[in-house]
Amino acid sequence: MPATSSRIRADARRNRERLLAAARAVFAERGIDAPMATVARRAGVGVATLYRRFPTRDALVRAAFTRQMETCTRVFTEALTDPDPWRGFQRLIETVCELQREERGFPAAFIAAFPDDAAAHAQLRSQADRELANLVRRAQAAGALRADFHPADLAVVFLAHGGLVSAQPADDAASRRLVAYLLQAFRADAASGPLPAPSALSLRVFPAG
Repeated sequence: MPATSSRIRADARRNRERLLAAARAVFAERGIDAPMATVARRAGVGVATLYRRFPTRDALVRAAFTRQMETCTRVFTEALTDPDPWRGFQRLIETVCELQREERGFPAAFIAAFPDDAAAHAQLRSQADRELANLVRRAQAAGALRADFHPADLAVVFLAHGGLVSAQPADDAASRRLVAYLLQAFRADAASGPLPAPSALSLRVFPAG
């Protein structure tokens, strides 16, 4: 009997891992609104099995990207508290781009992980925007980040990098080179003239610290 129970638990773990791997692949290809049945088919299990494990899409999204979400939250907090604001700023960009490269479905999944309640969502977004703006100001005050960098530029960075990753998912070298180019361009000592006005984009990638 114990051996049977152990085998059942092992089978359940394998089914769960297959579902999570399938979810990440399907979300990367088709977005997080892809049909749950598509995920089940990719995992080779029935839809009923999927719903027993993950009764809602939100539960599946959160489980599929748990590690990435935890990493992003941690690096965001560390960037805000790093005594060297440029180091925190640089690590933040590098880590998010690594996550984009690793799991193309992650950015949309992270956004979806925020509360559905509009007021709670707005409060988190406002707090995150303030903290990011403070990180930018600190890096600028330290003389490391160019004075005309705007927090909305981070959204442009991640959109641009996400486009590269989508077009060339296997080209890690191109991804790292783009990130290095951008970080060098953001340095205050690289500024050679004023930039055009910043984009109206607002950042929708990070949680409140």
